[in-house]
Amino acid sequence: MASVAESLALIKRGADEILVEKELEERLASGKSLRIKAGFDPTAPDLHLGHTVLINKLRQFQDLGHEVMFLIGDFTGMIGDPTGKSVTRPPLTRDDVIENARTYEQQIFKILDPEKTLVMFNSSWMNAMDVSELIELAAKHTVARMLERDDFNKRYSSGQSISIHEFLYPLIQGYDSVAMKADVELGGTDQKFNLLVGRQLQEAYGQKPQVVLTMPILEGLDGVQKMSKSLNNYIGINDAPDEMFGKLMSISDELMWRYFELLSFRSEAEIEQFKKAIETGKNPRDVKFLLAEEIIERFHDHAAADQARENFIARFQKGMQPDEMPEFSLAADMPLANLLKEAGLVKSTSEAMRMLKQGAVKMDGEKVVESKPHLVAGNCHVFQVGKRRFARVCLQ
Repeated sequence: MASVAESLALIKRGADEILVEKELEERLASGKSLRIKAGFDPTAPDLHLGHTVLINKLRQFQDLGHEVMFLIGDFTGMIGDPTGKSVTRPPLTRDDVIENARTYEQQIFKILDPEKTLVMFNSSWMNAMDVSELIELAAKHTVARMLERDDFNKRYSSGQSISIHEFLYPLIQGYDSVAMKADVELGGTDQKFNLLVGRQLQEAYGQKPQVVLTMPILEGLDGVQKMSKSLNNYIGINDAPDEMFGKLMSISDELMWRYFELLSFRSEAEIEQFKKAIETGKNPRDVKFLLAEEIIERFHDHAAADQARENFIARFQKGMQPDEMPEFSLAADMPLANLLKEAGLVKSTSEAMRMLKQGAVKMDGEKVVESKPHLVAGNCHVFQVGKRRFARVCLQ
């Protein structure tokens, strides 16, 4: 059994904020198994690495001996989480929710221990709540408090509509904590308001208020916006090993450390050793290999991780690609012909267009078949013209 100090150190790794840390310390010191809650609305059928930031933290709580309650918000999913939305969000249909929830159950056990995980659905208590009980719940919060929430405040101030049902979302998320008797609730930093509603409602219903632990929002492959399928900057946990490996190798060297912090199960000491090794000359690519292999092994297996690395090397490393090449930082929105010229790979844009037409330009080992490939700021790519001209370009 880990000491309180050791438990806190693990829990705080990568976390943004704990409210209230002293309360968490006291509960850990009691020696009791804590009830750890995290809720996910089944808004899409597939989970991505951004979702796993929270799920990884749940696994750490399991490893410390606590009970994890994975809440699938099948009821709240039909309302639609208004967090961060500038307009009323259309609710999901019941069929969408059921189908997405089914896939969530299958995917989470790639990380969580099934024997220590209680999967719950908030429809199980919300469907049983009658109108008078819902009114009683609504009476325990005020419109003024709701309008303290940043997105509601902005919409109200700008004259944009807010539907009454959107006020119900944080209330019901908070009531979930009452129904589940949660000791700790985890959520992204964008969920802080909703999580604190849970604390307030637990007190209103005579329970000890939960500790709130917020986790950072993981940036997507572009290193700027949060990971999102709609932004096409995501890595799905059901992605094929080769696709997953290639996406992870495309992230910038700077973003790699963020992924290590929030996604890796390696110790902080080991990650610090990687940083020092790079400072003394180790190729960042080799460290990124280790990150990619760890992630793929988690969601597939060791053999798949090894094969994905071999396939990547065969595609991108063996084709006469040098270990060292000139590096450039260029604008992501620059026309490809200009980018090739600025990287010193051609003498003129007309030569670049000619080489493109001849199929003599490659990006990350793949022939460029269009003059405007999808380039994303924050990513780094190896461009090749002909057999011997190479340059590594990091996009801004």
